Amino acid sequence: MLKNEIQYFFAALSFYTRIPCTCDNVFKKSLKYFPLIGGIIGGIGVVTLLIFNSILPLSVSIVLSMAATIYASGALHEDGFTDTCDAFGGGWRKEQIFSIMKDSRIGAYGTVGIIVLLSLKGITLYEIGLYSLPILLVTYFNAHIVSRFMTILLIQNHDYVQKIENSKSKEIVALSLGELLYSSLFMLLAASLFNSILLYAYLIAYLAQVYLGYYFQKRIGGYTGDCLGATQQITEVIFYLGVLALCKFI
Repeated sequence: MLKNEIQYFFAALSFYTRIPCTCDNVFKKSLKYFPLIGGIIGGIGVVTLLIFNSILPLSVSIVLSMAATIYASGALHEDGFTDTCDAFGGGWRKEQIFSIMKDSRIGAYGTVGIIVLLSLKGITLYEIGLYSLPILLVTYFNAHIVSRFMTILLIQNHDYVQKIENSKSKEIVALSLGELLYSSLFMLLAASLFNSILLYAYLIAYLAQVYLGYYFQKRIGGYTGDCLGATQQITEVIFYLGVLALCKFI
């Protein structure tokens, strides 16, 4: 049992990050470890930020730490976000949306979208850091876990709609109730680091996920692999914005 779980974890690590590792072909069993992978990525971001912040200004350290998390994850979710921006921005019908998503080139919507997203992340993290460096570090770490759990909830509540053979997420399947609860433990353990008031940011991220699920359902009847990447990115930045807004009341 433990040996199997270790294989599932390394399967998730090999798919969702650039960290070199070997694993068996058990990716479809590894989704429950997605939040834990988020913890690893978030940890990389926090450590990078602390190292550079000892010799560089906070603003520069945040940008470099963001670059480290993007590199560690292989820009997998950023790629999904840009494809989603292009597809839903430029396509009106379901067939158009799918056609644009399959195009590897980035268009105007994707370019503008990723610039706005990354700028918003950096500025928001900087503003949180001006208020409190400890809150910034805890927020940064938690956001990567929470946002990845939100993609699991999207998978649980909606249908996959793109042709499986053309999808990056062809082996992703919904979790059982037990697996979902197991996956949520990684998020709850990370949440224990938070001030109780800041836990409202979790609710804000959840509501953003609910809306995204509704939007994708309305436009294409479910989700695609790119939609999952967009959900992770959007709920991550929504989490930051929620914490920044709540800092005014702490």
